Amino acid sequence: MKKILTTAVVLGVLFIAGCAKDTTLTIKDVPVVVTKTVSFSKDLVPLFSKNCALSGCHAAGGHAPDLDSDKAYNSLTAGNFVNVKDPLSSILYERLTGKLSPAMPMGQATNPGNINNLALAWIKQGAKKN
Repeated sequence: MKKILTTAVVLGVLFIAGCAKDTTLTIKDVPVVVTKTVSFSKDLVPLFSKNCALSGCHAAGGHAPDLDSDKAYNSLTAGNFVNVKDPLSSILYERLTGKLSPAMPMGQATNPGNINNLALAWIKQGAKKN
């Protein structure tokens, strides 16, 4: 009986040790964990297009940054809205979380599509144009 138990424990440990994630980003004080590489074009741009790059908001002729899909990356990075050295103090993240007023996106659901955590993970990953 002791051999069976020992064998089961050893197999269980080996099974658990074989499971791994490529990357895990834990975002302090936020219950959602982003465990993937965030793609600017595939993850963030669609959220910006749906919630931010609207007429009179963050589209051409509106408020900075211009979050139209073809201008969003350059507008965010050249406009100092992203701080890769201190991601939590990035203007983009502080606006999305309401640490800077007014909270964004205005008039939209709080944290639509997990935009807050995706934006923070993207900044922590180096704010790449991917």
